[in-house]
Amino acid sequence: MSNHTTGHQTADQQIVLNRSDLKRLGIRVSNSSLLRWEHAGRFPRRIRMAGTSVAWLKSEVEAWLGDRAIERADHHYADPY
Repeated sequence: MSNHTTGHQTADQQIVLNRSDLKRLGIRVSNSSLLRWEHAGRFPRRIRMAGTSVAWLKSEVEAWLGDRAIERADHHYADPY
């Protein structure tokens, strides 16, 4: 799924998600974990909105979730019975 356009952003790339939105999507980890993941390149980087308010681009978070689904399909975490 790619809405990439050269020099222009699509409307979906401009939508941002806050912490509550992440939780609604099932991303229920601490802020410390998110910071570590971002620093390690394992989660999309946040955007500083104002003061301490941060958000994430919806398109990047959705792509990250899609990558996790692909990873799950390709990786067996436990032996089947």
